[in-house]
Amino acid sequence: MDVTGLVKREALRRGLSPRTVDTYCSCLGKFFRVVQRDPKELTKKDILKYIDTLIERKAPGSTINVYLNSLKFFYEKVLKKKLTVNLQFSKKRKHLPTFLTKEEIETFFHAIDNKKHLLMITLLYSAGLRVSELVQLKAEDFDFRNNCGWVRAGKGNKDRFFILSMGLKDTLFNWIQHNNIMYNEYVFSSRNGHYSIKSIQEIIKKATKIAGINKNVHPHTLRHSFATHLIQNGNSVFEVQQLLGHNSVNTTMIYVHMASPNLLKIQSPYDSLRIKKKV
Repeated sequence: MDVTGLVKREALRRGLSPRTVDTYCSCLGKFFRVVQRDPKELTKKDILKYIDTLIERKAPGSTINVYLNSLKFFYEKVLKKKLTVNLQFSKKRKHLPTFLTKEEIETFFHAIDNKKHLLMITLLYSAGLRVSELVQLKAEDFDFRNNCGWVRAGKGNKDRFFILSMGLKDTLFNWIQHNNIMYNEYVFSSRNGHYSIKSIQEIIKKATKIAGINKNVHPHTLRHSFATHLIQNGNSVFEVQQLLGHNSVNTTMIYVHMASPNLLKIQSPYDSLRIKKKV
């Protein structure tokens, strides 16, 4: 049985996002490599036994939930069998997310010499994007006249509005024009299509080391920093929630490190940095 093919077809029928489909296929691939059983003969006992092994390995609750959801989707939607497994593991965050102070952000940007790299990383921070959203951006996703852009089919398969930094707008527009990037082409491309997430992770890792920042910095750290700095600049948690694309305001509340009673007109936190070296 072609498990991956069946899952992809059923997921597309139900409108699941490509990211969710990839996650389900990856989890099921690992599952069937361990549980060497004909998928048609899969039982509830097989699933619970595998979940028990994940628990024994001390896998995070969020990871166990992903595997459980993947297996339930295959069992119920593909095999058309009823699975009464009501396990739900805690996804509570044990620690506040790591974020960079404004001073650290300035030092971090100064550590990046390559202009293309600096433009990508600055856009990642200034718009509060996920790295998967950044690499998928196309020229058509930007509205330079209104200083904004759109994430297409982001997390949860939702479109989301994002703000475009005034300090970055001209550089980004010139980049698209200078490189003759067509309307429907990726803004940051490679030989195989869009720029790779792994390459961006390496850029950030190198810049963190050069900047002498003793924190575990990764692409999502810049998103955490974007949100924290917006709150520090006096923007409301509800406004930040919309920019991050959070379903619940409770998720956004973790960024309320400093509160201000005065609400300002929203602008990218990048525009408030004192960076001499601009992209």
